[in-house]
Amino acid sequence: MASTNYLEFENVSKHFGSIRAVDRVSLSIAKGEFFSLLGPSGCGKTTLLRILAGFENPNTGRVILNGRDITDLPPHQRRVNTIFQSYALFPHLTVRENIAFGLRIEKRLKKEIDTEVDRMLALVQMEDQAHKYPDILSGGQKQRVAIARALIKKPEVLLLDEPLAALDLKLRQRMLMELDLIHDEVGITFLYVTHDQGEAMSLSDHIAVMNLGIIEQIGTPAEIYEAPRSSFVAAFIGDTNFFEGKVTDIVGHEYSRLTIDGFPDVLCFNDKHISAGNPVFLSIRPEKFHISRDAPPNSNKRNIMRGLVEDVIYQGLLTKFWVRVQEYRLSIVQQHSRFLLDEKPIRWNEEVWISWHADDSFMLERYSESDEQLVSLPPENIGDVNGEAATPE
Repeated sequence: MASTNYLEFENVSKHFGSIRAVDRVSLSIAKGEFFSLLGPSGCGKTTLLRILAGFENPNTGRVILNGRDITDLPPHQRRVNTIFQSYALFPHLTVRENIAFGLRIEKRLKKEIDTEVDRMLALVQMEDQAHKYPDILSGGQKQRVAIARALIKKPEVLLLDEPLAALDLKLRQRMLMELDLIHDEVGITFLYVTHDQGEAMSLSDHIAVMNLGIIEQIGTPAEIYEAPRSSFVAAFIGDTNFFEGKVTDIVGHEYSRLTIDGFPDVLCFNDKHISAGNPVFLSIRPEKFHISRDAPPNSNKRNIMRGLVEDVIYQGLLTKFWVRVQEYRLSIVQQHSRFLLDEKPIRWNEEVWISWHADDSFMLERYSESDEQLVSLPPENIGDVNGEAATPE
């Protein structure tokens, strides 16, 4: 079984003047894991990666790799390699020469270099491009060369700093699959830095969501999405609907009834064991709602209420609705599992029924310091915080 403390950051901080880029961060990464640091620009994720690479020195804390303290080692003495967004290929060297560069600097035997370069070219499927120069390669091909050049030195950890940011959408999607396959093939630890939640969710074994220099939450993609621990995580990972309310009643030991100003009372699974009278912050993902013209069957664990459709956006795979319920404007997503032309679609300005199971609304453990503004917004401005139509027009 892979060790859970192969790569460790122990209480690491990095300050630039009065700015705390990384603030007392501790985390452990297992050997062979694909681990992502996810967060917005300025959250500290790249600074943490640069500390691991040796390009920045922490003000406090230690970095441990495979049982060895590497905090004070220069970059060239660390068994880590970095792939930057720009790829940093040598324009005057061919693909083959770029990949071989690190081994030539180490003065390896030519036969050994040729064997290893051939192996890397096969791994990244660039054998037929070996004698071309970088300026005539596509973005995806340049990235593959950068990966091969980094992997040929057999690092213990491969660091990837926003490696797909310069690619267009289709190429980015294809390279995501290739990165996953390469990771499975080589089996080393990947530390991936990105602001793109889709990239992190599709590639990672575990994700650390960062914000203002701290780690808000660490977990698997499913844990991060389905069980966010803070308002920031709930808002940053996918779309969500936020509510601020109070627990008014405990129902059957496992559920709570919540009172929310300007909204009907809500039944919610009380996994936090919050007692009556306490304030809560509630998150409901758009896809958890069911929307229909007809009233759904009554159930003691379903929340059922009436609403008015204020906006509809058809997107082929799904339709997005914005539905007014009293003072709140909810974001709702309906997946298309059946042929839509067989039924009359829900239109703008129609009255509808919406419902969701009590288990599908989630009480957050805490607010994020940077997200206090969410709880102070008027109800009509709380909803799909990442969506195109989060506020009424």
